[in-house]
Amino acid sequence: MAQDKNAWSQRRVRHKRLRKRLNGTTERPRLAVFRSLRHIYAQVIDDATGMTVVAASSQDSEIKNQRVGKPKSEIAKMVGTLVAQRALDVGVSKAVFDRGGYKYHGRTQALANAAREGGLKL
Repeated sequence: MAQDKNAWSQRRVRHKRLRKRLNGTTERPRLAVFRSLRHIYAQVIDDATGMTVVAASSQDSEIKNQRVGKPKSEIAKMVGTLVAQRALDVGVSKAVFDRGGYKYHGRTQALANAAREGGLKL
């Protein structure tokens, strides 16, 4: 098999490998993370029903006004706290962390740690 050259396709391969063993259930849904160059998105997904339970992103109105002039990792912390708060509001206290093929470092780690501090058990 030819090795993929660019970072995007390498991330897709890592994500596929992760998703083979990660699966969100109704009792313990999956906290999925997506990063773009400017924004970060998090969803709590129940794979049994194929539904998104809650979602949060750096473009949400609660975060949009506070993010001006802050580094991306601080914004990721705000998104993690917000998604944990929303998940707890709908009754989700445990989740499986799906890092989306990204390294567990930087913004991805900041979001996960903030979700844990917000009360979500990953």
